[in-house]
Amino acid sequence: MAIELHGPEDIAALRRAGQVAAATLREVGSRLRPGITTAQIDQWVREDTARRGARPSQLGARSGTAPPFPASVCVSRNQVVCHGVPSSHERLAEGDIVNLDVTSELDGFHGDTSATFLIGVVDAERRALVERTREALEAGIAAVRPGARIGDIGAAIVAVAEAAGMHVVPEFCGHGIGRRMHMAPQVAHVGQRGTGLRLRAGMCFTIVPMLTLHPVGLRVLDDGWTVVTLDGSPSAQFEHTLLVTDEGCEVLSASA
Repeated sequence: MAIELHGPEDIAALRRAGQVAAATLREVGSRLRPGITTAQIDQWVREDTARRGARPSQLGARSGTAPPFPASVCVSRNQVVCHGVPSSHERLAEGDIVNLDVTSELDGFHGDTSATFLIGVVDAERRALVERTREALEAGIAAVRPGARIGDIGAAIVAVAEAAGMHVVPEFCGHGIGRRMHMAPQVAHVGQRGTGLRLRAGMCFTIVPMLTLHPVGLRVLDDGWTVVTLDGSPSAQFEHTLLVTDEGCEVLSASA
């Protein structure tokens, strides 16, 4: 599949979509408290996205043989690695970590971002997992520039995880983004420096490392979407939408 290089008009639209997603994530994230249901989070995302003149890209999204995604946001709590489906039966609890993955479509372009939040007092092990995952994303972003290669991103992420004695989940990757939520290229979060696709100015894609405390098996729940660790151990993730520029990269989903 061809990789799109975005021009000035597309870039302006991608920047606006990224800022909508970032603002919704920031607003809804500020409301998280013990006792809140994940369905309430979904409702807040729907309302905030609409207030900003956008629509939730994830609502009705398709993947393989899974049914259409039934919510406006993925809410991945504790042992959920990604794609958690919100529920009126699931409540946030003291000591949880929870990832909100927000994707917004504005004027035909998509912006995608996620963050893992601490709920109340969280133990040191889970706090460290969240912080190292944030650092892994930052390291991946720092590797993005014209002439760099996709493998440089994965290598930078793995280096952070290994230094902390943690593990990168290799089964999921970042993705190109633009007029569709998922486009080429795929951006692996494991890799070797100097290998893979060479980056060019105008490329737009996400980086979304997912880390666990140790290597784990995964399974998909009966809803066809929610991915959990087999041993119930926690996972964290962070995500940004990036534009490769002539000088390096711009984080389109950075909070203002």
